[in-house]
Amino acid sequence: MQNPYSEKPDYQFWRRSMTGRTATGVDPIVRTGFSIGRADKVATAGSCFAQHVARKLRDMGFNYLNTEPEPAFAFSGPENFGVYSARYGNLYTVRQLLQLFRRAYGLFTPEDKAWKRADGRYVDPFRPYIHEAGFASPQEVEAERESHLAAVRQLFEDCDVFVFTLGLTEGWEAVNDGAVFPLAPGVVGADVAADGYRFHNFTVTEMEADLNEFLKRLHRINPACRVLLTVSPVALIATYEDSHVLTANTLSKSALRVVAGQVSGAFDFVDYFPSYEMILGPQAGAAFLAPDLREVTPEGVAHAMSVFAAHYLGEGESRMAAPVDAPPDAEAVARQRAAMAQIASVICDEEKIDSRS
Repeated sequence: MQNPYSEKPDYQFWRRSMTGRTATGVDPIVRTGFSIGRADKVATAGSCFAQHVARKLRDMGFNYLNTEPEPAFAFSGPENFGVYSARYGNLYTVRQLLQLFRRAYGLFTPEDKAWKRADGRYVDPFRPYIHEAGFASPQEVEAERESHLAAVRQLFEDCDVFVFTLGLTEGWEAVNDGAVFPLAPGVVGADVAADGYRFHNFTVTEMEADLNEFLKRLHRINPACRVLLTVSPVALIATYEDSHVLTANTLSKSALRVVAGQVSGAFDFVDYFPSYEMILGPQAGAAFLAPDLREVTPEGVAHAMSVFAAHYLGEGESRMAAPVDAPPDAEAVARQRAAMAQIASVICDEEKIDSRS
C-alpha cells in the first residue's frame, strides 16, 4: 500500500511548514471562503481583540459599517462610539451575541432594565461601561437602549460581512430569565440582590447551539451576509472557577476554538481566521505577548492584521514561502511600532474584574 500522506502538500506537514520558522514566518491560512471588497459594508463585534480588525479596515480605507456614530441624546455621553459597529460594548460570550439579536428583534425582553450604582446613577446592565458617568434615571437608560437596538437592527440588515471574535466561556446570568451580562453585578457596583444572579461557564454544546441559531437568524434577514469568526488570543483576566487561571484559560480557549471550527465547517458563508494560532502558536513562543503574558504586543497585532489583509482584503502577499524571515528594515520596524502602539490598546470591560491591581 502506498503511503496515503505521500502526495499531501507541504502545509499539512509540521516539519515542512513549521520547523525553522520564526514568529512572523508562519501563515496558517490555506484558503479562504470569500474576500472583502472595498465596497462591502463590514461590521465587527465580540471581545476586545475584535477592535483591531475594525481599526485595520478603517486604516486601509475599507467600508467599515458604523450604524451608531454619535450620541442620540444629550445624556448619552461621548464615549465608545465607533469602537464597534454599534455601541454594544464587549460581547464576550456567544450567548451575549445571540441575546443581542433576540433583544433587537423583540424575541427576548430581559427583566433587568437598569442597575443603580452606589453613586445613585444608573447603568445599562448589558452595556455597563458605555457611559462612565452613568444615567440620571432608568428612563434615560431605556430611551438610549431603544435607540441603540434600532442601530443594531440596521447593522444586521445592512452588513455584507460580519466579524465576530469569540472571547470567553465564563459569564454571569440572571436566575429568573437567564439573561446574560458582560460582567457580574458586583463588579459593576450595582445595587441588586446577589442571589438573583449566578455564574455560568458555557459548554461547547451550548455555544455551538447558540452560534448556530444566531447564524440562521442572521441569514434569514440578510441572506447575502458572510461571517468571519476569530478566537481572541487574550487570556482570561480571572476565573471564577476554583482552578488556576492558566488551566481555566486553556479550557476556555480550547472550547471556543472547537466551536469556531465546528460552526465554520457547517456553514458555507462562514470562515475562520486563525489569529489565535498566529499569536500563541509554538512558532511565536512569547514573542507576541506583553510582559504580563496576557496582552498582545503591537507587533503581534501587526502580524495578525497583515495576514488578514493579505488573504481577505487583497493587500500584500503571504509569507508562508520563506522558512526564515528576511532581516527587517530598521526604519520600517520603527515606523510600524510607532503606528501600532497607537492602536494596540483596546477597551475591555473585564479589566474591572481585577480592580485591586
